[in-house]
Amino acid sequence: MKVVGLYHYPVKSLKGTALSESAVDPLGLAGDRRWMVVDGDGVFQTIRQHPVMMMVEVDSRPDGILLRAERLGELFVPTPGAGAPRLTVTVWGDEVGAAVAMPAAGAFLTRLLGMPVQLVYLDDVGARPVDPTFGAPGDHASFADGFPVLITTVESLAALNAEVPAPMDMRRFRPNLVIEGGAPWAEDQWRVIRIAGVTFRVVKPCSRCVITTRDPDTGERSETNEPLRALGRIHRAAKGGIIFGQNAIPDGIGVLRLGDRVEVVEAGASNLL
Repeated sequence: MKVVGLYHYPVKSLKGTALSESAVDPLGLAGDRRWMVVDGDGVFQTIRQHPVMMMVEVDSRPDGILLRAERLGELFVPTPGAGAPRLTVTVWGDEVGAAVAMPAAGAFLTRLLGMPVQLVYLDDVGARPVDPTFGAPGDHASFADGFPVLITTVESLAALNAEVPAPMDMRRFRPNLVIEGGAPWAEDQWRVIRIAGVTFRVVKPCSRCVITTRDPDTGERSETNEPLRALGRIHRAAKGGIIFGQNAIPDGIGVLRLGDRVEVVEAGASNLL
């Protein structure tokens, strides 16, 4: 098996970027979901409430990010420094301290969303522990939904596409790593994999939501609720959720590249059971 896709999403729920290589650290792919949009109460905002967010392009720079949106143009946002204002923000029930980006960033996104928002940056890599049910002491996440890395496979997407009226693009599922060369749904049995010397603990199936029903290029929602409907029909369910992909936690640091070999170090029974 090999890596055929690498994606990171510098700002949670904004457009992702396909990469040819990426450093990986304990929070996942370098720079992934270190920024987040929050409302006036510090509560995270996503595509679920604001589908237009997925149309905003983000370019990572060594000292910040460049936002680009139709009709709004471009805005460079420097990474907040030590003296930046701080805010306690909420993401999926977790309260996390974050640095507030320059006011122009909030104004740019406020115009886009039509409500007062701010852009914040996770400057403390140890601020958000993962769910201890699935992680170990010292495991932390960025502003991702719950875990550092999301893994999907080409073969599982092909199996899903055999069940839907029109093929689904992998970008609907906003993965970090896309792997090719195994059997459909083989990732359900993975417990530990190794890529380029970095091991990843595969800890939990990824429960999917309405974000997957939106076209990644247009933001339009599927009238037939696909792919969620098809995933339910082919029994991709666990603990009340509709599953596509697996959440993982990296152990160690390294650099991943397209074409890297993927080794399954440990496997077990399907974690959908």
